[in-house]
Amino acid sequence: MGEPAGRGAISWDGDDYQRRFDALAATGQDVHGEAAFVRAYTPATVLDAGCGTGRVGIELARHGIEVTGADLDASMLDTARRRAPAVTWIESDLAALDLGRTFDVVLMAGNVPLFTTAGTEGALLAGVARHVRPDGVLIAGFSLDRGYTAADYDAHAAEAGLVLAERFATWDREPFDGGPYAVSVHRPR
Repeated sequence: MGEPAGRGAISWDGDDYQRRFDALAATGQDVHGEAAFVRAYTPATVLDAGCGTGRVGIELARHGIEVTGADLDASMLDTARRRAPAVTWIESDLAALDLGRTFDVVLMAGNVPLFTTAGTEGALLAGVARHVRPDGVLIAGFSLDRGYTAADYDAHAAEAGLVLAERFATWDREPFDGGPYAVSVHRPR
């Protein structure tokens, strides 16, 4: 999702948001790095948590992966539903999400932890972690220079029963060196 002025709730226009990615793709820019990263784990099922307009989830579904997208923003989900009506799209706060099932990969791409109200990150992690299969992974990519650090995230993940398996600096798997962005992969304990 876009770049927030601060932490917490933001009002979105799904169609406007999607137009930015469509414009980038029209120039030949690859807008599917997150999907390529996820596909390397060969999942059959993915929960795209904080799915926005479905950019990542739709690309995963295009590769035969069963995708469920969840987001709190109705405008973003309206855009996702128009773009891919065959994908399951759920409107829900991720902290309260309970789909009654688990997934091979639970994905939070696009700075999802930064769009939750400060102080609720632990609840966010608990909400998405309950959907990770025992042999699955939670993958999250977000900026670390906005008041929520990798150490904070790891602590909340640990509280949710997850341990760090891998961390990268980019969706292209560049080594993490403590920079301003991280893609973290956690597994159930």
